[in-house]
Amino acid sequence: MTQELSAPPPRVTKPGGANQLLVDLGPVLVFVVAFNVLQRIEATKENAVYIATGIFMAATLAAIAYCKIKQNRIPPVLIVTAVIVLGFGTLTILLHDPTFIQIKPTFSYLFYVAAILGSLAIRQNVWKLLFGHAFNLPDRIWTILALRWAGFFVFQAVLNEVIRNTQTFEFWLNSRPLIVFPLTIAFAVINTPIVMKHQRENEPTEPKS
Repeated sequence: MTQELSAPPPRVTKPGGANQLLVDLGPVLVFVVAFNVLQRIEATKENAVYIATGIFMAATLAAIAYCKIKQNRIPPVLIVTAVIVLGFGTLTILLHDPTFIQIKPTFSYLFYVAAILGSLAIRQNVWKLLFGHAFNLPDRIWTILALRWAGFFVFQAVLNEVIRNTQTFEFWLNSRPLIVFPLTIAFAVINTPIVMKHQRENEPTEPKS
């Protein structure tokens, strides 16, 4: 008797949506709110930057714990972010110098640029490795997206340095949700059409006898 064995079609995991966005941006928003509140309290005003930095580090660890509990996995980008936040945050507090937490975004952006370009150089597109679970795109499109985001990260690094060196710490910090986040979301929206145009449906595997 012949038994037909059919393999199930590959599944594409959907992005986490609003919850994932909250995990990614939540710690920064906590940092911004904490600083603005602490700065307006006379007892904490002088050390508002350093207390808020400690809260930022704790919020980042909380985001990792949330992902582990709810999703049973920790996104690689979040792990990298946590390492950078903890490293620069520790330097900020120990050396009592807010410059370190301010250059943290610049370092992060340039790290992402190096990771993207380095992966493309060895024909291992890190952008596809990170988001291949959510989208099924031709390799050419993955390369285009990776290069676009690398260019955008360079722009963000330059923008962070310009704001950091020309504005107050308060302006720099509040520019994160008011300028940087909107620009990032806008850039993602701009790239949505190319993703939707080239998104491929997963074809079920033919039954085998």
